[in-house]
Amino acid sequence: MPVTSKYQDKNVEQILSDVVNVLEKHKVSTDLSLMVVGNIATNIINNNLPAAQRKVIAEKFAQALLSSIDTE
Repeated sequence: MPVTSKYQDKNVEQILSDVVNVLEKHKVSTDLSLMVVGNIATNIINNNLPAAQRKVIAEKFAQALLSSIDTE
């Protein structure tokens, strides 16, 4: 079943484009890009969620990431 978002695709795509542009501007490697994105996710979880919710949200985030990866 597709996941529906409360956010407009246009907004998400613009933010994604901005982030990718910054990574490209700095000519970062794939592993550094993933490290930066992972650190951003960690900071958001640690700084914006109650401690009791962090593990559950991190697990849901990890599962969503795994579900979105192309395997072919």
